[in-house]
Amino acid sequence: MTTPEEVRSPAEIYDAHFVPALFARWGPIVTAAAGVKAGDRVLDVACGTGAATLAAADKAGPSGRVIGLDANPEMLAVARRKPTQIEWVQGTAEALPMSDDSFDAVVSQFGLMFFEDKPKALREMMRVLCRGDGMAVAVCDAVENSPGYCAFAKLLDRLFGREVGDAFRAPFALGDARRLHALCREAGIVSKVTQHHEIVSFNSIDALVSTERACVWTLGGVLDDDQFARLLVASRKELKPFVSGDGGIQFDMPSLIVSARKV
Repeated sequence: MTTPEEVRSPAEIYDAHFVPALFARWGPIVTAAAGVKAGDRVLDVACGTGAATLAAADKAGPSGRVIGLDANPEMLAVARRKPTQIEWVQGTAEALPMSDDSFDAVVSQFGLMFFEDKPKALREMMRVLCRGDGMAVAVCDAVENSPGYCAFAKLLDRLFGREVGDAFRAPFALGDARRLHALCREAGIVSKVTQHHEIVSFNSIDALVSTERACVWTLGGVLDDDQFARLLVASRKELKPFVSGDGGIQFDMPSLIVSARKV
């Protein structure tokens, strides 16, 4: 029998579950780190369905101009349904289709870890930024620093082997300030890396597991139906310490924000 989640595209599932559970609350933090203000021209690189882009548009206001860029047309299709004046553009971070010195702020939220050429993408973000203005790029901190996701990753290791656990760990691959500084040096950027904390919040353990099941960037397609059934049963026990009185699940997930100014 087909479930409602199987009918939705991965981008729709991402927007319906991951954005409210986590990504939406990071938008104001990342835009503040970039110094976005009223009237600014802002570019959001790897915008997804627009979590940070919407926050930038709120800061820039009606006198500003905000562009969200993503390589994934499905993500942009979902973003375009939102009632906003944001301009949505398909393109890659490594070859931004924008001219030099054309933005007052550039942001990128949880995309850098998936770019093929990370230093080149950072150079491109700096290229389109006006002199004296700011860039802010957020990545997930190490999975070990997020207690709920760390427990989930170790559970995957025990149930299905390290290869499956590492598939889930992929978004946390850049959770090391030294590595981020090294990438920025390779890109010719003088950077600052700061750690910020926010809370992951799902309605239930079942909601967390079903969302991860649908995520094509981590576990989607890696496990079969029987394996996910085992994972769900085991997760109800393993993640119980993070369950609140109303049945929801919450835990800390820190991120690292790279900030820099164009000199």
